Amino acid sequence: MSAVERIIEHMIETLAGPRGAGVEDLSASALLAAIKERRAAEDRAAADQLDLAARWADLRPPESIHAAASFTVPGCEHEEPIAGEGAPLVAEFCVAELGAVLGISTTAAKRLIGHALELRHRLPRLWAQVQFGRVPAWRARSVADVTIHAAPALTIEAAGWVDSQVAAVAGRVGTAQLDRLVAESIKRFDLAAPDPTADPEDGWQHVDPRHATIDTQDVHYAGTMRLEAELDLADALDLDRALAHGAATLAALGSPEPLDARRAKALGDLARTQTALDLHTQGNAEARAADGLPVAREVVLHAHFDASTVGEQTVFGPTGRMEEGQRLLLLDQVKGWCADTRTKVTIKPVIDLAAELFAPGYGIPDRIREQVALRDVTCVFPWCSQPARGCDIDHVIPFDPNADAEGRPQPGPTTTSNLAALCRRHHRLKTHSAWRYTVTGPGRFEWVSPHGHRFTRDPSGTAPIDASDPPGVPRPRRR
Repeated sequence: MSAVERIIEHMIETLAGPRGAGVEDLSASALLAAIKERRAAEDRAAADQLDLAARWADLRPPESIHAAASFTVPGCEHEEPIAGEGAPLVAEFCVAELGAVLGISTTAAKRLIGHALELRHRLPRLWAQVQFGRVPAWRARSVADVTIHAAPALTIEAAGWVDSQVAAVAGRVGTAQLDRLVAESIKRFDLAAPDPTADPEDGWQHVDPRHATIDTQDVHYAGTMRLEAELDLADALDLDRALAHGAATLAALGSPEPLDARRAKALGDLARTQTALDLHTQGNAEARAADGLPVAREVVLHAHFDASTVGEQTVFGPTGRMEEGQRLLLLDQVKGWCADTRTKVTIKPVIDLAAELFAPGYGIPDRIREQVALRDVTCVFPWCSQPARGCDIDHVIPFDPNADAEGRPQPGPTTTSNLAALCRRHHRLKTHSAWRYTVTGPGRFEWVSPHGHRFTRDPSGTAPIDASDPPGVPRPRRR
């Protein structure tokens, strides 16, 4: 029996209750009761996780940083404020190990600890209700996230007032209602500087609602993103006229697309050929395109497609991958981009990711940097998803600058097999903490945390290494 079959059998036995009683024997009422019981257990486990995360932070206060009492090394561990005023600080590097053990990113682990400390120290009523099972942890965390990131920042008294209001309704507040409570708390405790144009007896400065937000994490299957904006009235009217004009121009040029699609495309054209006055380019003829329009802002995208040769023709696959955000990319989209006369296309030769490249000295040439970025795809720390192209390139075995002068072989040469992509946060972690990693194959790394937890990482994802796993047995990977 496989491991998956054993898990399924255990789930069926757990749901069915005593041995011999099959799932089909459960009535509708019994099934509902079982699901309700599982939800209660899930809420209890989430509350326990919050408590344990706060206790984990208690074990790593700023005083636990050994270098803090004597000297400061650039890039070394520092105290990290991850909740609001009045919540304790924690040692920065403790966050990564918690995230690795939970199978989440360091950023998600920081958010978990921050919510736990915010609730325990600044929202104690809501924290108590979570621990007593009256408020689900996810609902309390949504409140904590708002009070942590409120602008201007909430004092501990202001956060306590929000806590009293939310706890009174057992955490059952919607997003809009919570925003109003935070705004009222800011006004009640006079946290904003007075607006000289407002009522002098008010003392309340209205929060500027203007913003332009693009959700880069939510990509539609059609390859689109959502843009939400709140503009100044004059700017909004100007933009509306510009989009209407751009859509009409596209229609006059023969575009068969509907009006909304043409307006969206016109907005993209505005981003590439902005018409605002560029003072820094005045008088510089080279800074303007041949058509007299301002030079387009350069946006570099890296697209990868499989290609095959049919006769003398190169044929690309219909789908590919875009490095920016690790997203699916359609060939038709790229064709549409390339049809724009203001688009510059660069085709780079295929790089052999298995080749062992070498460079003398510590510096990393562009050809090796490109190879490592393509091989690793993202930062190679467990569960990290930062794109490799924006990461540091780390010598897994440190480069010894004195080796040649002392006649010793270089322990950490600048070769493909001794290099890995690490984002700045995890590069510092590797350099200034007890985290260690080794190369186990091309693009494959094994990490060991300060408390001995082990993880394997390759371009397909991260997997924890269980000490009971028999050697040679493949482990499931998570992308």
